Amino acid sequence: MNTNDNANNTNSNTDVTFGSISPEALAVLGGGRIAYVKTIRSEDVQKQFPQAPELAPGTLLYALHAADGTPIMLTDSREAAVANAWSHQRLEPGA
Repeated sequence: MNTNDNANNTNSNTDVTFGSISPEALAVLGGGRIAYVKTIRSEDVQKQFPQAPELAPGTLLYALHAADGTPIMLTDSREAAVANAWSHQRLEPGA
């Protein structure tokens, strides 16, 4: 494949399919050292964090999740979520 053809590809109908991975496989991915931060609206907090207090609608929060999607913590600051992950050694350098 010519790299110029690839760079100039304007076909917007290109589909990319990734394989699926089970929650069990995600749970052991990285030996429990992989996590991610996801934004979440206050209206959706109770679904993932049932113990959380009632929050004002329209608030943007940050949730730290284990690789398998298990919620770990909720905060109003992305920096706090990342700091928590680092303090529990859940993020690898460069994450």
